[in-house]
Amino acid sequence: MASLDYSGGSMLTEMCQPSSAFFGFMGVSSAIMFANLGAAYGTAKSGVGISSMGVMRPDMVMRSLIPVVMAGVLGIYGLITAVIL
Repeated sequence: MASLDYSGGSMLTEMCQPSSAFFGFMGVSSAIMFANLGAAYGTAKSGVGISSMGVMRPDMVMRSLIPVVMAGVLGIYGLITAVIL
């Protein structure tokens, strides 16, 4: 529990366990890591799709760029989520 001692000019505050900061930073780093892994995987799969689309239907290549943009947005969203955490 929290104990406050104001006598003698010393103030002892212990609000939470020392390991809570470790787990908090592990959550932040895992949010960045998994979001960027997902963005990289999505970009790779989209790149394969764009390549096959360029061979089969060259007129539809510009339309198939949307998943690449969405995968980049996923990485940025993970960064924002990690900063908020």
